[in-house]
Amino acid sequence: MNLEQIRDALGAVGTLGGADMTVPSGVQTDSRCVRDGELFFCISGERFDGHTFAAEVLEKGACAVVAERPPFSMDEMQDRQDRPVLIVPDTVAALGRLALHHRMGASAVVTGITGTAGKTTVKELLAHVLSVRGATARNHLNRNNQIGLPLSMLAATGDERFWVMEAGISQAADMDELGSVLRPDLAVVLNVGQGHLSGLGDKGVAHYKARLLKHIARGGVGLVSADYPDLLAEARKNCGELRLFSAVDPAVPYFCEYAGPAGEGRGLYRVRLESREFETEAPFRGAYGAENVIAVAAAAHILGLTSAEIAEGLRTAELPQQRFNCRRYGRWLVIDDTYNANPLSAGRMVESTAENACGEPVVFVMGEMLELGEAAAQAHTELGRALGRACPAAVFWKGGHGGHVQEGLHAEGWNGPFVPVADAGAFLRAFGALGIASGTVLFKGSRSNRLETFAEAFCSAVQNGQEGR
Repeated sequence: MNLEQIRDALGAVGTLGGADMTVPSGVQTDSRCVRDGELFFCISGERFDGHTFAAEVLEKGACAVVAERPPFSMDEMQDRQDRPVLIVPDTVAALGRLALHHRMGASAVVTGITGTAGKTTVKELLAHVLSVRGATARNHLNRNNQIGLPLSMLAATGDERFWVMEAGISQAADMDELGSVLRPDLAVVLNVGQGHLSGLGDKGVAHYKARLLKHIARGGVGLVSADYPDLLAEARKNCGELRLFSAVDPAVPYFCEYAGPAGEGRGLYRVRLESREFETEAPFRGAYGAENVIAVAAAAHILGLTSAEIAEGLRTAELPQQRFNCRRYGRWLVIDDTYNANPLSAGRMVESTAENACGEPVVFVMGEMLELGEAAAQAHTELGRALGRACPAAVFWKGGHGGHVQEGLHAEGWNGPFVPVADAGAFLRAFGALGIASGTVLFKGSRSNRLETFAEAFCSAVQNGQEGR
């Protein structure tokens, strides 16, 4: 699309200064990353206002800016009357409209994925599996909100065979805004649990996650877990063409179960896709992984892949960074799952880590789970109980609700070392005092805890032989 077509698609006003026929080389919202020929959207955020960088990005080579108000002073306008500026009421909404216009002209089959835990992992695995059939575009990591999702869609050429895009929500209106932009041919709702309850607590997480199904393109299909009764009830309200998968009920057409370990950090899974059965490896280990495997396998099956292609794709897939990333450092198996945490994902990681430890000492380095509203105290107590059942050698904790975690630990009869730590240095000093020579360490917490810095510091200390000092 050239700038004149983009102006018409957005319903924008403004002058293009003779650049009407210019075709942008890309779309950008970060002034630091603007490259020559890109179209810049001025987004007003909590920390920065993109309008203040409009002149700068044009000097860098941006072909035009999209803004909510004139971004230049009168003197600047007089000095450069050819500055291409498009004015819209809301730049975030305009970014979504442009992405929708691109999506409607693309030839790709579009899959949308949402859920409380594991959606980024499933998105990455499914994109890898589908790539055996043709070019596949996906969000980068978890760029899944009202800015990241449109940018991911606009970064695709439109000529790919598949798009796999995840949608993440924290407020009541989010899914309708994202779904109306994505319009998936296949909508996957992986699971529901406690997460972002401060913004989604009025009608329940299942209600808002299932809203993705409301935006399926004509002739499209919904794919939903049958293991969450509230999700299933909401899904049936929103989708006429619904397929089900399960990691619990063998009677469900798409079913998977965990079959045991297949090497360090890897698991073996038995899959049934209607009448077809096969086994495959996956880059994670534990019963929780059956849900991820069957969601990927069922989606790929619906999109036309064979069992052999699905099994091989899962076997060769790798997990994205900071998501059950298992690496051995000397005598320690380090599990980095630090990107985020909620009660569902944290409980699953504790259980899986205990299994991976194979009887050796296990240490949990955990952080506060955020945005849980009134459910926060109970959720952290339940996490403490899960930690206690795993019988760890020690628990390190960063952030609030440590007292509630201890309540849960004590309820399970566990009275080992519980160590609150504020930073990586304090953690390493306290860890050294334990005198544990080997074992497994899990790092897991909400994003703002920055537990990846703890993991990095620990791995560096192990490599330098200083973790016990």
